Amino acid sequence: MNLLVVTAVQAELDALGVDGLVGGVGPVAAAVSTAMALGSGTYDLVLSTGLAGGFAGRAPIGSIVVADTVRWADLGADTDEGFLDLAGLGLAGGDVLASPGGRWVTDALDLPVLTGEILTLSTMTGTDRRGAELASVHPSAVAEAMEGYGVAWAAQAAGVPWAELRAISNLVGRRDRSAWNIPLAFESLRTAVAALVRATVDS
Repeated sequence: MNLLVVTAVQAELDALGVDGLVGGVGPVAAAVSTAMALGSGTYDLVLSTGLAGGFAGRAPIGSIVVADTVRWADLGADTDEGFLDLAGLGLAGGDVLASPGGRWVTDALDLPVLTGEILTLSTMTGTDRRGAELASVHPSAVAEAMEGYGVAWAAQAAGVPWAELRAISNLVGRRDRSAWNIPLAFESLRTAVAALVRATVDS
């Protein structure tokens, strides 16, 4: 199996110790970079991976989460009545995407994994109020990151299965870098991705 690993930044890819693509930060950069890579090579699975914020009570720091679905959670409009997604605005697009490769990834990992929806946000959460709002509106969400939907969109358009796997470095809410544990998250991520790479060799 030929696996395309996509991270947002070089530090994430370096921490993994595998070959891959640094796709850039945010869903647009990730989508463009992934589409270009898929246009110039043949892959069996695209893996969006890196660090993420976990929702309190759902995904603790250091845990590994695998998306069963991804949602671009801030694509739409803020109104006096609340947030409206594209469907609420009467527009096409922005549908929740189910991961065709998520089950394979979960089964390939011989370690505890949490599954659920991973939110893609162009603006990361930095307040407890916003974190509580997202947790309430998206009860199946386990984590938030910035690239998964873009990678998924590009892979789906190319007809290639995709998955999103994240290691939790912090909790969603007030931005407090002193409470983050990036070394632990990188260790968890490195262990998980190494297991996936081994599984691709055996498959």
